[in-house]
Amino acid sequence: MLKNGIKFGRSAKIRVPEVISLGPLGRPALRRRLNARFMAAGSAFLVAGVFLLVALVQPLSPAGTERRLGPSVALAETPKVDVAAVLVEERAAAETGTAGSRTLGAAEEDVAGREFEVAALSEAARPTLVRRSVTVKKGGTLMKTLIDAGTDRRQADQAIAALQKVFDPRRLQVGQEILITLQRTESGEERLLSVTLPLSAEREVAAVRTEDGTFVSDEISRPLRRELVRVEGEINDTLFLATGRAGVPLQIAMEAIRIFSWEIDFQRDIQKGDRFEFLFERFFSESGEAVKDGNVVFASLLLSGKDLRLYRHTLDDGSTEYFDPSGQSARRALLKTPVDGARLSSGFGRRKHPILGYTKMHRGVDFAAPRGTPIMAAGDGVIEYAGRNGAYGIYIRVRHNGTYKTAYAHMQRLAKGVRPGVRVKQGQVIGYVGSTGRSTGPHAHYEVIKGGKQINPMKMRLPTGEVLASGALDQFMERRGEIDSLLADTPALYQTAGN
Repeated sequence: MLKNGIKFGRSAKIRVPEVISLGPLGRPALRRRLNARFMAAGSAFLVAGVFLLVALVQPLSPAGTERRLGPSVALAETPKVDVAAVLVEERAAAETGTAGSRTLGAAEEDVAGREFEVAALSEAARPTLVRRSVTVKKGGTLMKTLIDAGTDRRQADQAIAALQKVFDPRRLQVGQEILITLQRTESGEERLLSVTLPLSAEREVAAVRTEDGTFVSDEISRPLRRELVRVEGEINDTLFLATGRAGVPLQIAMEAIRIFSWEIDFQRDIQKGDRFEFLFERFFSESGEAVKDGNVVFASLLLSGKDLRLYRHTLDDGSTEYFDPSGQSARRALLKTPVDGARLSSGFGRRKHPILGYTKMHRGVDFAAPRGTPIMAAGDGVIEYAGRNGAYGIYIRVRHNGTYKTAYAHMQRLAKGVRPGVRVKQGQVIGYVGSTGRSTGPHAHYEVIKGGKQINPMKMRLPTGEVLASGALDQFMERRGEIDSLLADTPALYQTAGN
């Protein structure tokens, strides 16, 4: 016999009908009915407990329809949501400063437990940046180089069109470095973002893709720090070789030789034990790396006790010359010798030809020098002829004005860019000593042609350079004093160059 009710804990009560009499079969049936009701009550109790726990730990939003996971993701009641896509969108919004609450459905019961997995998935789905450095090959163009690097033609054409506003692609040189940035999508496609050309230590140009998909040109200038370097040394053979052993950069050595070539006969005037001293510019990057050398500010040669000093000075008209201490320009119309350190092996006039064996007029002078020694243009002018010319071998003729021309023969090869019609500057390297044509050994054959007739280069009389006067002279004297002070304050990188 049962009483009127049965209690479940402190909160639930289940009533059953009164049973007056239970036979052998009645008790199992009653047991089954009671068990069913116990399970139902337990389930109700469990659901109530879960709701109470959620209310205590995670308060509902004012609307009562949202619950949040973490600081930036909110879940709303929707049947299905691509969680990875939402998190990628949330990250993009955060990076652009527009992040806000994003609602997702309550159907994502296990989102919190899979948060790390979803973040990894979204990371893998993000586009990646690919950076490549390529160099222009012989015969290559900017378009070909970009296509070879993985850029499609349409994008390359758009980038080049933008780049043309700050750079002429036709001036691209072999060996030029090109930096390319691409965006690789999840499907493996690559989208061009930028093309950059570092043109020098302080300047680079670029084409950069904007947000609307078009390309714009950009030009970047990097400031360089200028310092002065002083080098001095002893000459025991030639000035060219002595400066090389002293660590003088080739560019600086050639410039110093050029400015002294108006005055010095390098074959006769330089003796063993003579000395040189140079003050020149050197430029450094922001990181402190030496990236290039500049101009020769001062040059001195001490030849048999005679000190020849030249100062770099810019005039009011913007032209820059080298002047001696009295203010006289070192420039002449033509150089005395186009080769540094060469020995005069054959003069102008009649002589017995070393190959033909009979006496013949020699209408130039020969300078013996090692193969590959640079040959300089004797003056400003335009190249009339450059190439092989019979017994002359590899030959160049330069027209300086309506009166004077100079010719150079038996060269090993022409300098880069030398061809008919090209304008050259005095002291510019145009070729290299060799023994081509009718020649018995490496030397430079040099001719000066005046009014269509060869004359003796060693005896020609040319006007002296400009002499400064009045205000221009005062300005130069002030500049000379500044350079002398710099010489006194700059320690020399000394090396005995003749050993």
